[in-house]
Amino acid sequence: MNIQQLEYLIAVDKFRHFGKAAQACFITQPTLSAMIQKFEEELDVKVFDRTTHPIRTTDVGVEIIIQAKKVIDAVNELRSKADLLNNVLGGKITIGIIPTISTYILPSEIFDFLSLNDKIEMKVKELTTDGIIKGLKSGELDAGIISTPYDGANEFYHEFLFNEELMVYSSDVTSKKDSFVVPEEMDAEKIWLLEEGNCLRTQFESICKLKENTLKPKNLEFLASNINTLVQMVDRVGGITVIPELAQGQLSLEQTEKLYRFRKPFPYREVSLIYYKPTYKQKIIDELVQAIRSSVEPKLNYNKAPEDFLGVKPQ
Repeated sequence: MNIQQLEYLIAVDKFRHFGKAAQACFITQPTLSAMIQKFEEELDVKVFDRTTHPIRTTDVGVEIIIQAKKVIDAVNELRSKADLLNNVLGGKITIGIIPTISTYILPSEIFDFLSLNDKIEMKVKELTTDGIIKGLKSGELDAGIISTPYDGANEFYHEFLFNEELMVYSSDVTSKKDSFVVPEEMDAEKIWLLEEGNCLRTQFESICKLKENTLKPKNLEFLASNINTLVQMVDRVGGITVIPELAQGQLSLEQTEKLYRFRKPFPYREVSLIYYKPTYKQKIIDELVQAIRSSVEPKLNYNKAPEDFLGVKPQ
């Protein structure tokens, strides 16, 4: 019995498929099957029922998988402690990030963090907030980056990352001489919103009391899942949408002319990293939080007094 065999068991239990598990473990399917069969023969147990589709974990196998996960966690903790004793920041960590945040911090802050800490093996998954909550509870994720506050995240530890202003992106650049927008003045029939269930959509609706627009063709069913799509819709079709402050870094000079701020008090979203409990990965989490904070802060360029934002954080 060895650590690799335990990792293979966990993978097959997760995917319920030998081929997909082998692909996830970066080995061939025959090798994975042989290793698991050897494990079963050594312990004289049957972990998986191979006659079903998808593959079923037996009752005995369920208990074996539980113990295997505990062993893997213990081994990873031992490795992390060894790294700390050697003053090396390292280990494996899996993080979920909602798409409206990952677009702006994954290619920059997280890439930079990993380039400076090459002993860290990070897996990043783009998920909805609900998906992140489920992943944390199931143990598939070690941490998640979401917009807070969020009711389902009350039981987790929170590490504040940053506040960013919510801004208006509009094709109607000639209607206003200043750069500020009052929600009541926005045309409710020209709003582009993200799909239902997206926290940024919920925030925009709570600010402006707006629903989907009528600019799209009547024979088109359209559900946007990312902010860049909404920006393209405004550019090509017209209308209005809302984007987070960090998005301006990905706009062209021409596009920035379509960017407006709401009038005070400015709406904003709070972004936090959440995790279930302190673990042996705590050092990685702490360093990642600090890296994101210090990197993002200079990008939020507007001069903001705290009183400009009080009482308007979308729930």
